[in-house]
Parts: sequence; C-alpha cells; structure tokens
Amino acid sequence: MRRLFPVTPVTPVTDQTAGPGADGADREWSLAELAAAYAYPEPDGRPGAWLRANMVSTLDGAAQHDGRSQPISSAADMRIFGTLRSLADVVIAGAETVRQEGYRPARSRADFAELRRAAGQSPAPAIAVVSASLELDFSLPLFTSPTVPTLVLTGAAAAPDRIAAAERAGARVVIAGDGVGVDPARAVDALVGLGHTRLLTEGGPRLLGQFVTAGVLDELCLTVSPMLTAGDAQRIAGGPSVEVPRRFALASLLEEEGFLFSRYRRD
Repeated sequence: MRRLFPVTPVTPVTDQTAGPGADGADREWSLAELAAAYAYPEPDGRPGAWLRANMVSTLDGAAQHDGRSQPISSAADMRIFGTLRSLADVVIAGAETVRQEGYRPARSRADFAELRRAAGQSPAPAIAVVSASLELDFSLPLFTSPTVPTLVLTGAAAAPDRIAAAERAGARVVIAGDGVGVDPARAVDALVGLGHTRLLTEGGPRLLGQFVTAGVLDELCLTVSPMLTAGDAQRIAGGPSVEVPRRFALASLLEEEGFLFSRYRRD
C-alpha cells in the first residue's frame, strides 16, 4: 500500500491523524482510519438510505480505458474501493458494468468483520445488478456462489423466462419499475424495504447518470487519475442532462502519488 495523506487546507472527516508521521515522513493510512474517514453518516432523521457512488476519472474526463476502469486505477484506489464495499449493505451495478468488469461476489473480509457485526450487517455486502433485459450469465459465481444472495433489479415488464432463470440460479429478483426498465428512486426504495440503507453504486456511467437525474444520489467518491487518454470514453455519468446542475460540497480530499481521492456530499 502506498502512502495517503491529507491535502491542505482540506481536512478529511476523521478525528484520527493520518499522513505525516511524528518524524515528518508520510505514513500509510490504516484500514481503520480509512473506514472512519469514509463512514456513512449517522441518521439525521431523514427516512430512507444514503446512496454513495464510487467512480474514477482521468484528467480529461474518461471513466474507462478500453471499456474498463482498471487501467486508470491504482493500488490506493483499489484499497479505498475495498473499504467502501466493506462499509456498504449493498453494491449496485449496471448489467453492462458487471459484464465488462467481470464482477464476482463481494467477499467477507476479516479486517471489517467486527465493524460489520457491530453495525448489524451481513458478513459481506450483497451485489445488486440493475438489468432491464436480464440477459445475464447466471452460471457465473456472482449468482451461483455468493456470500450473500445476489439481487437483480428489473422492471415489471421483464421477460418471465429470464426472471425464472435468475431465480433458479439463486438470485433474488426485485421489481423496481412499472415497465421494462428500472426506476432509480424505486430501486432505492426497494433496497430500503429489504433493510439495506448503506448503498454504494459503482456505475457504470449510464446507471450513475440515472441516479443523478432522479435526484437520489447523496454522495460521490471520485478518484481523479493523473492520466490522459483522449479518445471517446464515457464520462462517469451519462444519459440526459439535469435541468439545473446540482451542487455538491467537498467533504474530504486525499492524495497519493498524483491520484486525488475526493468525496463530495449533496449540498
């Protein structure tokens, strides 16, 4: 793990001091410190869930290279990626992202086991796949051997044979729309109805754009990769634009070897 340290004058939202050690040298952030810095907010009386997105973008706005996010990521980015997953009740991803990134079941991690037990969470987060067509490979480990049963979010008009195939594979099908597709706000409500309030979406760009347009995104964790790719790669959010740009407030900022790890919350 490379070192992470706060970028002044922005202070991470944690009371623990990380970054430069007593001798002035940078030191690694522990997993406990990362978990504290990225902790979900305490309930503020607002019913429902807290929906957080985690995305990576190059300096010129590319969310992928050759269709995948891994080439523009880093070891520290993956460490934060794992921390965010370990704090969530459920990880939401679009079907195309699941296919392109080769999604596997989220695994339970000993480093976060006690934290999850104390929060009343399952040993690992569930994966929720958003798909209108349900054209998914149900023979993959994501469906056949998850730690927690995989969820499939779809619309009421989805093909009955595909719903049956998903259920035979052990997935739990959740209807979150009246037509073929999924309504973002109903997807959030459906997950809350299953007891999931700490929500994390990893995109892709089309799904994140839908959450943004629906006004249900509470927080964006954005890694800015110090790379330039040019080309026509997607941005982190796609689809129709919002009528009025929504402002988010910077909550924390970390840096490691040119990678910036920012966290923005709804203003």
